[in-house]
Amino acid sequence: MTNRQLPFDLPGRNAMGAGDFVTSASNEAALTMIEAWPNWPGPALAVHGPAGCGKTHLGHVWQEKVGAAALFLDAPTSLPELPTPPVLILDEPVLDETAFFHLLNRVKNDGGALLILSREAPARWDVQLPDLASRLKALPTVEVSPPDDALLGAVLVKHFTDRQINVAPDVIDYLLRHIERSFSAAADVADRLDRAALAERKAITIPLVKRVLG
Repeated sequence: MTNRQLPFDLPGRNAMGAGDFVTSASNEAALTMIEAWPNWPGPALAVHGPAGCGKTHLGHVWQEKVGAAALFLDAPTSLPELPTPPVLILDEPVLDETAFFHLLNRVKNDGGALLILSREAPARWDVQLPDLASRLKALPTVEVSPPDDALLGAVLVKHFTDRQINVAPDVIDYLLRHIERSFSAAADVADRLDRAALAERKAITIPLVKRVLG
């Protein structure tokens, strides 16, 4: 087991390439749809799932596939001048209904592509504009499910690897039994353990995990 020697609070490398994506039964369908582009059922696809489940990573995988023209945006009201055809990723979009409706039309009419990443399926969004509500209900969607043990363990390993930390398998097993079963909890505990190990200049061991979780 190795640990960094100097207690500098440096940001980890958040690896977002296709080769860094951890696949299991909970996200395999979403990855398959991402990789199926441009053979989608329509010009837009929605991927939904809980916070920290890898939706943004899937967005980067798709961006890598389609090329640099794919723009990451968080609000259709702040659109830059778009190329033709527009190729866009909306990550947890802040919804302006009129702008969003026009954006969907623009993508369809100009032969573009749109990937929507959100916690809730667009069909369940609280939308007042009838035409937009109808369009959202018709969008092809795919869900990223909560993680199983294999995926959550792999995600924990990835978080530590991104921080250049090697953690023993027994530590990962202990974490799987004692943390909330969510991607966001895995990210949070990896960050807390990284900081604690840096502060104490120690490796991440089960005793350290017990102190941090306690």
